[in-house]
Amino acid sequence: MLPAQHRMTRSTEFGATVSRGVRAAQPDLVVYTLRSDATGEPGPRIGLVVSKAVGNAVQRHRVSRRLRHVARNVLTELDPDDRVVIRALPGSRAAVSARLEQELRTALQRIRQRRGEAS
Repeated sequence: MLPAQHRMTRSTEFGATVSRGVRAAQPDLVVYTLRSDATGEPGPRIGLVVSKAVGNAVQRHRVSRRLRHVARNVLTELDPDDRVVIRALPGSRAAVSARLEQELRTALQRIRQRRGEAS
């Protein structure tokens, strides 16, 4: 489970991260990150978007659980000011957790390179 302090819950946070953030696509995921100003809220904060295109409710919840678990594994690699939105694509329905984690790490690494940060 993703700790409450690291969950993105406000639609304004999601919207700002997706519209102004840096995007990196993978076969099963699209990752958006935004380095926000210090808002006083502990971070990093992660949000998930799993649409009906992924599948029925059971499949969407399964993908969400896997993504929360994967996101928890990368929390220590993120800056406290990072805001991350992970959007699941339909292929994520059949992906195992290890593959999702590798795709998330690859996407985050590409974003760091675009920002000019060291990996």
